[in-house]
Amino acid sequence: MKAAVLNSGEIFVRDDVPEPVPASGQVVVQVKACGICGSDLHFAKHGHKMMELGKQMEGSMMSATGGPDLDLTRDVYMGHEFSAEILEAGPDTDTFAPGTVVTSLPVLFGPAGVEPIVYSNTTLGGYSERMLLTAMMLLEVPNGLDPRHAAMTEPMAVGMHAVNKSRIKPGEGAIVLGCGPVGLACIAGLKVKGIEKIVAADFSSARRELALKLGATEAVDPHAETAWDAWNRLGGGAAVVFEAIGVPGIINEILRVAPTQSRVVVVGVCMEQDTFVPYFGIGKELNIQFCLGYDPMEFAGTLRSIAEGEIDVAPLITGEVPLDGVAKAFDDLGNPEVHCKILVTP
Repeated sequence: MKAAVLNSGEIFVRDDVPEPVPASGQVVVQVKACGICGSDLHFAKHGHKMMELGKQMEGSMMSATGGPDLDLTRDVYMGHEFSAEILEAGPDTDTFAPGTVVTSLPVLFGPAGVEPIVYSNTTLGGYSERMLLTAMMLLEVPNGLDPRHAAMTEPMAVGMHAVNKSRIKPGEGAIVLGCGPVGLACIAGLKVKGIEKIVAADFSSARRELALKLGATEAVDPHAETAWDAWNRLGGGAAVVFEAIGVPGIINEILRVAPTQSRVVVVGVCMEQDTFVPYFGIGKELNIQFCLGYDPMEFAGTLRSIAEGEIDVAPLITGEVPLDGVAKAFDDLGNPEVHCKILVTP
């Protein structure tokens, strides 16, 4: 079986990967589509740093980087934004019939315990022809939804989770800084929640265009007009600010310029040391909420929103590649004017 793997920082395609065999409670599936996530691009270049930070972190129940035993000099399986077709169920497993198209939270339950389907030396991900999934985690793709669109459930659920964490309500407005896939997912989630005033900001004209398609009221180029100026032009007042950039200095700048009583939702992943001036937040009584991932209800709700047309993910899909094209796709995603989301279709 073929799978694209990461080994020592490079992407290779293996054609001798053992076929997955489902245990009780598992199913083997044929991957229909799998999105390439920005975190995968980052892990390919900075996996060692991500793992080191994970080891320093205390109080977390599960490592998102595959745990301390992950060996980056061996093949690493990736791919967590997927849809798939059920081929076979494991022994004593009651689930959907073979041929059913499904998606799932990227978590595998098995004899060895629980392992995220994110980065692993042993657990196959969506950059493979076939993989194992947990039967009780499966969601049937409804309404004849295109499996490519169903594969967008996971990244869009990240935005929905951030919106839910913000506690934003109709009548309030939002500023979204950064219109990469995460920022765009936040905009989609805000639109589903009925938020009518959404100011987005990004240097990329292509990303700004996508922001408008997903529901932003305004999408500004910070070179020409800052998000804050646009916000004030639309009436100003307290805002819910989504930080979807993830570079040092952004949080402090938000605290410095955000209106009094605003809420700041940090969904951009910064792995560098950063500093901010607490006085900015204290003086204006700002709130900061950090976000990661989603819960099962948010994941299921996002799939339903896509299937019912509340979220149009089609414009976000800017390319498709076979397994042999994964390495080039990793490079191509570095150009925001050309690509937003590339799907792997084994």
